Amino acid sequence: MRLPLRRLRALREATQVRSTSGDEGPSKEEDIRLLTPRVPEGFVEIERYWIEEPYSMVQILLNERTKVKKYCLLEPPMSPFEYTLLERLFNDLQELVGKEEVGESIEEREEFLERKVRDLLRWYGLDVDERGMLKLLYYLKRNFLREGKITALLKDDYIEDISCTAPNSPIFLYHRVHHSIETNISFEEEELDAFVMRLCQRSGRHISYAKPLVDATMPDGSRLQATLGRVVTSRGSSFTIRRFREEPITPVHLMKYGTVSPDILVYLWLAIENKKSLIFLGGTATGKTSILNAVSLFIPPTAKIVSIEDTREVRLHHPNWIASVTKEGIKGEGTVTMFDLLKAALRQRPEYILVGEVRGVEAITLFQAMSTGHATYSTMHADSVQSAINRLESDPINLPHIMLDALHGFCIQQIVYKGDERLRRTKVLVELTGIDPHMGRIRINEVFRWNPYDDSFEMSSPEMYRIIMRERGWSEGELKRELSDRKALLTALLERDVRDYRVLSEVFHRYYLDKERVMSTYVEHEEHEE
Repeated sequence: MRLPLRRLRALREATQVRSTSGDEGPSKEEDIRLLTPRVPEGFVEIERYWIEEPYSMVQILLNERTKVKKYCLLEPPMSPFEYTLLERLFNDLQELVGKEEVGESIEEREEFLERKVRDLLRWYGLDVDERGMLKLLYYLKRNFLREGKITALLKDDYIEDISCTAPNSPIFLYHRVHHSIETNISFEEEELDAFVMRLCQRSGRHISYAKPLVDATMPDGSRLQATLGRVVTSRGSSFTIRRFREEPITPVHLMKYGTVSPDILVYLWLAIENKKSLIFLGGTATGKTSILNAVSLFIPPTAKIVSIEDTREVRLHHPNWIASVTKEGIKGEGTVTMFDLLKAALRQRPEYILVGEVRGVEAITLFQAMSTGHATYSTMHADSVQSAINRLESDPINLPHIMLDALHGFCIQQIVYKGDERLRRTKVLVELTGIDPHMGRIRINEVFRWNPYDDSFEMSSPEMYRIIMRERGWSEGELKRELSDRKALLTALLERDVRDYRVLSEVFHRYYLDKERVMSTYVEHEEHEE
C-alpha cells in the first residue's frame, strides 16, 4: 500500500526539522559516510572488511561469554522517511519496469533504474540529499537487479556456502577463514517463500507447492538447492547456495593449499595424457569437482572434450570443448537427462568425456565408453574404493563386475582438520590393476597416501608408469626424464604463483607442442637466476 504523496512530503519536512535542530549538523565528509560500525556490548571485534565500499561492510564479532563468532553484515541505515520513500519508489518502479524496455546488460539496467528514480523524485516534488540518494539507489539496485538481502554475501570472496534452514532463523555461512559462522541476516516466512521463488526464477527453474524441490545454477554460476513451504521441509522454505569461484581451482591452487603434491599432479598429468580413466571420490564439499576441473587443464590442446553436468561447474580454457547440461522438462516434456547427454556425446566422437557426477544408469554407458577407448573422468559420493564399487554394482546403477576392468583408478578426496583449520587433502590414489580370474576380486595398487602425522604424501611404485613405458616405447631413462621435467615445471609455476587458469592452460598446451621453449621459459631460466 502506497503512502499518499502529501503524507510523504510531511514526513520529509518533519525529518528535516529534526535533523536541523540542535547543533550545526554534519560536515561534508560525514554527509557521504553511509556506515558507522559499532561493537555491541558483550562482543569483541575480530576483523572488519569492506565488501563494496561505501555500501556494505563485514564485522566478525566474538561473543565474550559463549566464545562463538558472528558474521555481521552492515548496510546503510534508513531513516523513517527514507524507508517509506524506498517502498513507494519500489512499487512505482515495478509498474514502470513492466511497461518499458529496460535493457539486457546490468549496466543498462542500472542506468535505466537511476534515470527513473530521478524522474519519480521530480514528479513527487521531493529533494533528496547526496547521501540519501546513494542509499536509495543502493537498495533499489540490490532488490531489483540482484539477490536482495544476500547480494553482499554473494560478493564476499571469503564465503563458500550460504545456508538458510528455515524462516526466522539466522543464515549460516561457510567462511574460508572463520569456517561455519552465524550471520545477522534472517527472513520472515512469507518473505522467505517469495525470495526462494525469485531465486529459482532467476536461475531458470520453476518451484511451486506441487514441485517444492529444485536444484539449479544461478546466473553467476553458483549452485542452488531450494525447497518451498513445509511439504518436504517441515520448518518451512530453505535454500543452500554453493558459491561459484570466478577463477576456477587450478593445479597450482591445489599445490599451494597442500591438497596434492607435485608428484600426484605429475601422475594425474600422465594418466590424462595417456587416456587412463579415473573417478574422483569423496564426501560433500571435499573438492571432488575442483580437482576434476583442475586436472582437466592437462588434456592435450587438440583433443575433443564433452562435459556432462546437472549444474554447470566445470570450466575449461580449451578450443575444442562441448559443455552440455541437463534440462528439466515441463509436464514431462522436453526433459534431457545425463543418460540422454551421454548417449549424444558418444555420437560426437569425443576423446575425453567429463561427467559431473555418476549416480544412475548413465554409469553403464560411461563404462561402455571407457571400454571403447574414450578417456572418461567423473566424480562420485563415496569415501573408499570398496564403497565406490558397492555403489557401482548396486541399485540403481547395477554395473556388471567385469566392466570395472575398464577403469584405471580412484582418487579419494577428504576434509581433514589441523587444529581449528579445515583442509582438503587427497587421502589416497589407487590403481585398479585387473580382476582376479579365480576369486573375481578387483586387484588394486595404492600409489599415493596422505600421512596425517606430518601432512605429507607417501608414494609407492605406480603400475601405470610401466604400462605407459610399454605403450609409448620409452626407456626407463626417458620416463624418469619426463617425470622430472613435469615436476620441475609444476614446481616453478608454484614458485611464481601462476594461478590464472587461462595462463596455465596455455602453458600446458604449449608443453605438448613446444616443450623445450616452455621448459626454458619457466624452469631453466628460474634455475639460472638462482
